[in-house]
Amino acid sequence: MKLILLIAVSSIAISQTQRSVWDGVYSADQAKRGQARYNQRCGTCHGESLEGGESAPALVGGGFLANWNALTVGDLFDRTRTTMPQDKPGSLSREANAEILAYVLSVNQFPAGSEELPQKSEVLRTIKIEATKPDSKQ
Repeated sequence: MKLILLIAVSSIAISQTQRSVWDGVYSADQAKRGQARYNQRCGTCHGESLEGGESAPALVGGGFLANWNALTVGDLFDRTRTTMPQDKPGSLSREANAEILAYVLSVNQFPAGSEELPQKSEVLRTIKIEATKPDSKQ
């Protein structure tokens, strides 16, 4: 019985770690709300089109994707949640951070899905950032 339970738990853990930004991990409505929040709190430094600015890196394109490739959405969420906005780090709610992150994913052309991006770091750590779409998801 213990062996069966261990196998079942291991299978669930493996399937969770196999989620990808290509699996539609945020909703279009969430990204739309995130765009409004981004424009209000992030655009001044990171640019209207997420292209980056004098004091802030781009949040779109090859450089951004190369920096985060093979890490998790949870890594990105925790980084932004604790260091942004620059003038008041950690001041945004988990909901606001998830919405902004959904917007960033949408601008980077990752597909939307039917469910909203979660707000819990441990769940977000099961979603891998992959710069290019894996063959299995083509």
